[in-house]
Amino acid sequence: MDRDLKDRTKKFALEIIKLVSELPKTTVGFELGKQLLRSGTSIGANYRSSQRGRSRAEFISKLSVVQEEADETIFWLELISESNLLFEDRIKSALKEANELTAIFTTMLINSKKNSG
Repeated sequence: MDRDLKDRTKKFALEIIKLVSELPKTTVGFELGKQLLRSGTSIGANYRSSQRGRSRAEFISKLSVVQEEADETIFWLELISESNLLFEDRIKSALKEANELTAIFTTMLINSKKNSG
């Protein structure tokens, strides 16, 4: 599963990069794009970092960051969609994947906390 999530989060980061490049070159487009780019690409980076945690507590802490970034990415995608900066059809798959990743990392976090006690 580790390899799959590394690949999946990297693929998601690449999709976010493509989406951000399609945003309008306006102040709003730049600002929302910057936020989306930061949160959407940090999911994979922080997940990889969590896998190198030196302790269970460090793993849980880093995984919490992954979960927060995935959820934040949903927020930026929803704003972009609802403000009509990109067509909903263009964002739909990224939003679906962000929701799935959030659910996966939430479950992992819950299970890790249960097993650490």
